[in-house]
Amino acid sequence: MVGDGMRLLANRYIRRFLLAVAAVLLVYALAIQFFSGRFSISLLLLSFAAAGALLTICICYFKKQDTIIEQAKNQITQFLSGQRDKRIDCDEEGEIYCLFQSINTLAAILKAQTEREKQTNDFLKSMISDISHQVKTPLSALGIYNELIADADNMEDIKRFSDACATELARIDTLIKNLLILTRMDAGAITFEKHRENIAEMMDDLKQRFSCRAELEKKELRFAGENEMLICDAEWMTEAFGNILKNALDHTSEGGIISVEWKKSGNIMNVIFRDNGSGIHPEDLGHIFKRFYRSRFSKDTQGIGLGLPLAKNIIEAHDGIIEVDSELGRGTAIFIHFLIPTDL
Repeated sequence: MVGDGMRLLANRYIRRFLLAVAAVLLVYALAIQFFSGRFSISLLLLSFAAAGALLTICICYFKKQDTIIEQAKNQITQFLSGQRDKRIDCDEEGEIYCLFQSINTLAAILKAQTEREKQTNDFLKSMISDISHQVKTPLSALGIYNELIADADNMEDIKRFSDACATELARIDTLIKNLLILTRMDAGAITFEKHRENIAEMMDDLKQRFSCRAELEKKELRFAGENEMLICDAEWMTEAFGNILKNALDHTSEGGIISVEWKKSGNIMNVIFRDNGSGIHPEDLGHIFKRFYRSRFSKDTQGIGLGLPLAKNIIEAHDGIIEVDSELGRGTAIFIHFLIPTDL
């Protein structure tokens, strides 16, 4: 109790206030004695009692305020020490509680920023680890092929290992390219130039781009759809469709069929990719759009796990929805839905 009073009086503003009140009350008591024309001990004692009561009320008020501030300081200290859920009680009315409310708001903002920074750091750690893993494989292969080329005795072996080097270099190039695109998209540095585009024309570009590969791998591409229109950035949407089609080719065996169909249903434009390839294990269905995700069931050793996440980002940036349905050993279907504006 004494300690609280001493701490209270350590505040020079409160000390000056109490001294000023005491001085005013003393002057008031003496003035009553002077103007009454006679000295009265009872009146003087009564004046001092009233003054003492008033000073006590002031001291109690300031002590209460000091206790509230001390509790707030303790809660702030706990917050700063790492207890991010600590907040100052501010259920009452008054200016000081408005200040506490502002401090609580600031604490909530700081907590959210801390959580975002932690998520960013975790993401960067995971990204760096994944990139290191993804790049290490083709780099190791390049080193091996380099040694084989140096030891090769005939041009046929040199050409074979040179082609393998080119494949690994292309893999690294694709990895870096997709990473740069995803990083720019995350940073909001990519602007999509959306116009009224003909889906059939975009699909013709895809057909020309992948028909040679499909023919070499003895797989069949089937495209079906009318001259439907879609508001999109044609270059980026073709990139998204191309990644999905490439993924279907990667997971379809010789003699397989990959079909692409687009059709309008009411105010919805549907684009469907189907293949009769290896399918997706049920355990993997919820993860195929995650970056660098590699299934423990997949036999694919060439993919880098960025094509589908990139496609998903592009499609969602165009307000589209992408879904997948698959049966292990039977094939996969990817459904994309775009809402068509009424004025299209």
